[in-house]
Amino acid sequence: MVALSASLVGTIERKACGCEVDTAASAYSVWTYLMSLMLVSVLARVRDSFPNRALTFRLCGAPRVAHIGPMQIDRSYLEQTLAALVRINSVNPKFSDGSTDEHAIATHLGGVMRALGMEVTLHESAPRRTSVVGRLRGRGDGRSLMLYGHIDTVGIEEMRAPLSARIRNGRMHGRGTYDMKGGVAACIAAVKAIVNSGERLAGDIVVVGAADEEVASTGMAEVLKHVRTDAAIVTESTELQLCLAHKGFCWMEVEVEGRAAHGSRFEEGIDANMAMGRFLGRLDTLERDLRTRAPHALVGPPSLHAAVILGGSGTSTYAAHCRLEIERRTIPGETEESALAEIQSILDALAGSDATFRARVRPLLSRGSFEAHPDSSIVQIVQAAATSVLASPPNIIGEPYWMDAALLADAGIETVVIGPSGAGAHATKEWVDLDSVHSVAEILARSALNFCG
Repeated sequence: MVALSASLVGTIERKACGCEVDTAASAYSVWTYLMSLMLVSVLARVRDSFPNRALTFRLCGAPRVAHIGPMQIDRSYLEQTLAALVRINSVNPKFSDGSTDEHAIATHLGGVMRALGMEVTLHESAPRRTSVVGRLRGRGDGRSLMLYGHIDTVGIEEMRAPLSARIRNGRMHGRGTYDMKGGVAACIAAVKAIVNSGERLAGDIVVVGAADEEVASTGMAEVLKHVRTDAAIVTESTELQLCLAHKGFCWMEVEVEGRAAHGSRFEEGIDANMAMGRFLGRLDTLERDLRTRAPHALVGPPSLHAAVILGGSGTSTYAAHCRLEIERRTIPGETEESALAEIQSILDALAGSDATFRARVRPLLSRGSFEAHPDSSIVQIVQAAATSVLASPPNIIGEPYWMDAALLADAGIETVVIGPSGAGAHATKEWVDLDSVHSVAEILARSALNFCG
């Protein structure tokens, strides 16, 4: 750190701008002016000699002001970190026979964090459903920032070498590279760049590797019971675009009751499957209506689909029950209550026209939508960092799928989403572009320096 007196800097500013001309200036004043110019020149040379370090200049008695040069992201370390994460099987147990979980990858990631000097804690939402949190302590007089990624993946059936982390043509292949271990590796590489800079920030940097995002987000819900920050950057893949909104969802079940009877006893039986068919016809009308409603500016219109249906016990028996699981995708402004009310309205209409129609709807799992304010501090800082790193402003987008960003925002944490480029989320071929992961790491490091101070 270099300290300059406030009076000396004031002399520099007045002389440099030509707003003070003192023909009676003393020799001492002239000497001070000349020496100040020389000192400014020396400081500029020092700064330029260390382009990859965060140099701090402070006026005596004034707050610290960081000069942020290009961050040096260790490309080899970044790729090695990502490869190690990909090679650990962290399939969410919902997509396997229950033999897989996030414990091994969370433990590994905790070791990586400790090696960077971070304080590490593990949080379990259920046995072996482990999320990991690393905290790089600041000086205690600045804002805290969370860098987020989830560490669970979907299944690996029908994939060839899903855990290989093979690199070809600048792409790393394997399950989780794109969704979203690439983002997690970028978070770690950003912290390493800040640690290597030698600059202790005013605020804390917190890195979260969350479990269970692919199903119910119980991991992040558990983390939020223990950890809060002033802002968060979610590194879900966005093709280096700035995501300010995403849809929510409501899973619900409709159950229609019939009356079991022998297939020959039509006067006794009430066919629940046929009754469900009448409901499905009305549901199809609602689905088409949803897609014609005024769309949200970033995420488009709401939607729904009939996901799973099960009814009947045998070919010669009238079905006593028929169950349907529906997924309703919600947009900002919609709630679980409003989505359920639309379904209940259909059931009420059918019951009003048929005394034998009996059905009910109940929610299974709901997660709200997300929308960031474009003028929030973290959005502005990340947008500026991305513009600098990418040499052009990032596109502003919304995503149709759900992320843990909504949980963060609901917890009162200003949140924005930006992540790498690639393809194959939930597909049999998945890859991430390594240059884009490097860019995300640099964006994160610059954003942390600016936000945390």
